Amino acid sequence: MRIAIASGKGGTGKTSVSVSLADALIGAGCSVSLIDCDVEEPNCHLFLNNLAPGKTSELNVHVPVLADPDLCTGCGRCGDACRFNALVALRTEPMFFPELCHSCGGCILACPEKALKEEARPAGIMEKHQTGKFCFIKGEMTIGEARSARLIEQILEQPDNSEYTLIDAPPGTACSFVAAVRPADYIILVTEPTPFGLHDLSLAVESLRQMGQPFGVIENRSEPGVVLIEEYCRKEGIPLELQIPLSRKAAEDYAEGRLPFRRLPEIREGLINTVRRIQGRNS
Repeated sequence: MRIAIASGKGGTGKTSVSVSLADALIGAGCSVSLIDCDVEEPNCHLFLNNLAPGKTSELNVHVPVLADPDLCTGCGRCGDACRFNALVALRTEPMFFPELCHSCGGCILACPEKALKEEARPAGIMEKHQTGKFCFIKGEMTIGEARSARLIEQILEQPDNSEYTLIDAPPGTACSFVAAVRPADYIILVTEPTPFGLHDLSLAVESLRQMGQPFGVIENRSEPGVVLIEEYCRKEGIPLELQIPLSRKAAEDYAEGRLPFRRLPEIREGLINTVRRIQGRNS
């Protein structure tokens, strides 16, 4: 089962839930893959000690180049097809702006003379670590790149035979979020009981509804008497899978780079029960 852990905004505890859920499932004897798809700022590894040496591979994006300058007539159809202004042709050979390209291939399809081809361009790296029943994969985008969605798609194409694959998605609701959650069987949205948390949760909910993806909510740092997330989920008919109370122990462990809920067995049990409940509903 593939479960994506996402959030409408940063700072809600998405990564804390991801690494703690992986740890809890491994403790229950399951094989788990944890994939850090927040390629602009991956941080799952900060909480994972004793990782086996990893294998590093290159992540590429594809950009258009002239296959044969003699074939180009300067018709400009490639530039007309590009919605990102990544190439311009004004009765001349096209001028390329690779940093704007989204690797959609539309310009190549639009060229009547077949004068363009795709060329791979390095845009990041992927690390893969295997330790027993646990596999950890991390993607990291090269500074200055702007096409994280293409890198995330490549990372999620890796073969995976684990019982559970946990995808730590980028925060927000942009293209990278969509790329990370699309292959998932279920999405857990992690939020916090604040007006900002509720606002950005509602944006993520609307995005997933448009995508037709099944999802539920984990409320992190919940406090007695603060019910805005609970009321929202009830009103919208969204499963509130788990409420994780505000905890000094969790905050101390997080600040020192330890797994935040390892000293809170009731939270670990709650996370495992959440997965079992999700699996039962979707079986």
